[in-house]
Amino acid sequence: MRNIFRAYFRASLILKISVALVLGIVVGFLLGEQAAVLVPLGDLLLRLLTFLIIPLILFTLIVGVNQTNIANLGRMGSKVFIYYTLTSALAIVVGLIVASIFRPGSGMQLTGNETFDVPENPGIMKVLLDIVPSNIFTAFTEMNLLGIIFTALAFGIAITAMRSSEKHSALGDSLLTIITALNEASLIILKVILQYVPIGIFAIIANTVGSQGIDTLLSLGGMIVVFYLALLVHIGLYIIFLLLVGVKPGSFFKFARTPMLTAFVTQSSTGTLPLTLEAAKNMGISRSLYGFSIPLGATINMDGAAIRIAVSAVFAANVVGTPLTFSDMVMVVLIGTLASIGTAGVPGAGIVMIATVFVQLGLPMEAVALLTAIDALVGMGATMVNVTGDLVGTKIIDQLEKRKKPSVG
Repeated sequence: MRNIFRAYFRASLILKISVALVLGIVVGFLLGEQAAVLVPLGDLLLRLLTFLIIPLILFTLIVGVNQTNIANLGRMGSKVFIYYTLTSALAIVVGLIVASIFRPGSGMQLTGNETFDVPENPGIMKVLLDIVPSNIFTAFTEMNLLGIIFTALAFGIAITAMRSSEKHSALGDSLLTIITALNEASLIILKVILQYVPIGIFAIIANTVGSQGIDTLLSLGGMIVVFYLALLVHIGLYIIFLLLVGVKPGSFFKFARTPMLTAFVTQSSTGTLPLTLEAAKNMGISRSLYGFSIPLGATINMDGAAIRIAVSAVFAANVVGTPLTFSDMVMVVLIGTLASIGTAGVPGAGIVMIATVFVQLGLPMEAVALLTAIDALVGMGATMVNVTGDLVGTKIIDQLEKRKKPSVG
């Protein structure tokens, strides 16, 4: 038994995750709905990862702010936001093009038995207001990522000011030393949690496969295939973007694959944050950049979800027999981009965005009810691309910044 544990801890994380995925799929098919008995093991993984989100974001960003100047931070921040907005719009265009070529939903009909209540969309104004939390403690208890980022930036800038003043320089340096130590402690805890990740992934994938079953795959298989094809096309664009700034895709995906696979299984951009931050660190990206770009991306950068919006809209239009016009597609790009920015990176959030777009285009909510049957199957791929997009954007901006002037990461 001791040798088994020793071999487990010595094996590479990606190997353990890959084996866990395969075993989870097999067990899911064998046990079916009985695989739900493994749910607590998967929930434990999500709890462990969520447990580390606040300290990692808070301490990493405060330390990062103190390793750069405010002008650089503002410049990088504007680049991050512009990149995230443009790639979300591009993702919708990719989804529309691929779906228009393969026409998922053609020949299908609504039975009239489908029902779906339109969920509430928080909207962009609420997202913008959430940047400044009304209460610093509720920002943490409610896992308000934008509020946590704002808090970290505010205290990071304040500590920078203290270190620059004659009166409080010693206090500022002491504070930074303590926060740096807390950040390192958080990373040590993360290394321990990483050993449990494969077990949690095994449980989650087994339950997902067991609950979905083969019938769901067969009934809406065309929609699923077209969606994943669009995801592959978009990942191809990521590779082109990386090559344009001089990044070797093989090297990038070597570090990105762990958060990508974890996001795929957990369907949570937010829950995967600790692993995404660790991947950015291992890529050599500036801490002052990834400390806010990765958490921000988990909130507003939803390339995978944007593709899902586009493919779902084409699917619904084909089901009712009225294919989208060019003006409809333009509307999908505009509304979809805004909806993706205003939706949190948690399981099931994609349905909120889809319903929002359907309401604006006059598409039937019954089609949304159909899509909920494959929510988990498409949500997995969408979340993986969401996380990949965060890392690609952060790496690209880091490369551009390093070309201007070498910076301390």
